[in-house]
Amino acid sequence: MLRRMAAKVILYLTICLMVWSGACLADARELTGFWYQAPGDWGYQGQADLAMTGLKPVTQVNLTGGHFWQQADFEIKIPGRYVIDFKNTSIIGYFRHIVLDAQRHPIADRQGGIESPAINPFFLRHGREIELAAGHYRLLTELNSPFFLAHPQPYLNTLDLYRQAIKPGNALTLLGLGLFLGLLCYYAAQSVARWNLSAAMYSLFILGNLLFNGSGLLMFSELFGMHWFYLVSLPILFSNIAYVLFVMALLEIRYDSHPRLYTVGLMILALLGGLMVLAAAMPNWSMEIDRYGVGLFLVYGLVAGIARSRDGSKSARLYLCAIGTFFVLGVMSISANGSSVSALYIEHLGLFSVAIEVLLLALVLSYQLAQLAHEKDDAVKRMNHSMYLAHTDNLTGLPNRAALEEALVNLPQQGSLTFIDMDSLKYYNDRFGHECGDALLSALARYLSEHLGGRARAYRLGGDEFAIICEHGDVAWVESRLALATADMRANGFESAGASCGSAHVHEARDSAKLKHMADVRMYQNKRLRKRSRHEDMEKQ
Repeated sequence: MLRRMAAKVILYLTICLMVWSGACLADARELTGFWYQAPGDWGYQGQADLAMTGLKPVTQVNLTGGHFWQQADFEIKIPGRYVIDFKNTSIIGYFRHIVLDAQRHPIADRQGGIESPAINPFFLRHGREIELAAGHYRLLTELNSPFFLAHPQPYLNTLDLYRQAIKPGNALTLLGLGLFLGLLCYYAAQSVARWNLSAAMYSLFILGNLLFNGSGLLMFSELFGMHWFYLVSLPILFSNIAYVLFVMALLEIRYDSHPRLYTVGLMILALLGGLMVLAAAMPNWSMEIDRYGVGLFLVYGLVAGIARSRDGSKSARLYLCAIGTFFVLGVMSISANGSSVSALYIEHLGLFSVAIEVLLLALVLSYQLAQLAHEKDDAVKRMNHSMYLAHTDNLTGLPNRAALEEALVNLPQQGSLTFIDMDSLKYYNDRFGHECGDALLSALARYLSEHLGGRARAYRLGGDEFAIICEHGDVAWVESRLALATADMRANGFESAGASCGSAHVHEARDSAKLKHMADVRMYQNKRLRKRSRHEDMEKQ
């Protein structure tokens, strides 16, 4: 049932992304041209043709970052307000767009980027608006970034179409980051409340993705003024390690039960730790290192899920649904190919893949919690049943001696204890058999319970011995209830039934042992008096 629900979630979210992607297929024009690599300290001096500057021609930007320029010519047939933005990726440290008219005079100069303090006119976007008349133009685009997730490609769109096209991606960003924040708080609370390693590691994994996507998709720079570019790559290094530890904890991969998976997991953790050291030494390569790290934990998660599923683990089968979807979308998101849709970045695909995975894993962990709750309820029921058996007399159903001992601990000072000894059990056992004697005991237990009601409680101590605890200490009332019970027994086939009793109040004794001794002594005194009375009556007859 949960697997069908997970499949429906995947299908629904995938359809939503397809619909959103379709909505983004606006009439955007890709501004292709010639790319050049510039020295880090090279500055633009108003040149109209970059081919004459001596810059190094390249086919595209280097993913490990650097200083690049692109020169592209385009024509505007319909005058109006237009927007220049990048497709494929939003992870750009600094950019600059210089628009030259047909006479090669600059008419617009727009700047931005994650490291730039420039204000974005479009929320969560690098779009820059310009007014263009009909005619021929040249665009000079500068890119200066420590690294790139994909190859940024400038494109042009009308203002109205651009505003519509960016809505689905922005909505996905807000929904995804909101989902991450909510589940981060949930898993963090679970890890603290239950000391759960899997919840703790998954909260760290979500935190890494929250920082990556919040930085890469411009949320942090726009809302909080956070322009530290490496916040894009460093959190993923930590989240990769957290995910491997999460998988090992979730699927219960230990050395004693799954030595191979456990050993491979440790090797991957060691390798990811080495990659972190390498990223610190070569920060421009940190995003490329992130790709390898993501690939490692995806493969490990998939293999571990398959292996544990073959072992019969229900949690692993559910996890396999999540990691299988995450694996396909994750491999697409760590590629550098970018998106064919201008308004959806590759970061959006990564956000979508992680969002699906955390939703599906929320179902897995909910299933586990439900199983734990079910197992806990069963354990409580079994424990209660065991406690009932341990504190209940099998024959009469009354509480037994162990239950009496516990009840005496909390008996108030005005309370009383009454011991009862049946007079005729041996007679019925010897004459009619033990079944009849058992029926006699059961009858006394039944009638006592009926007459005592809720004001006192009867116990069977063993053999022909019973006890009554009365919190109010009304001994006369207790003895009258016992008399009614024995009368009922005589009226229902046990004509020789009888019982002797003795009572003591709590305030008369130092402890429960003394209280029981006093009640027992008084019971035997009454029993001897009853025997003497019966003997005298027989002599008179």
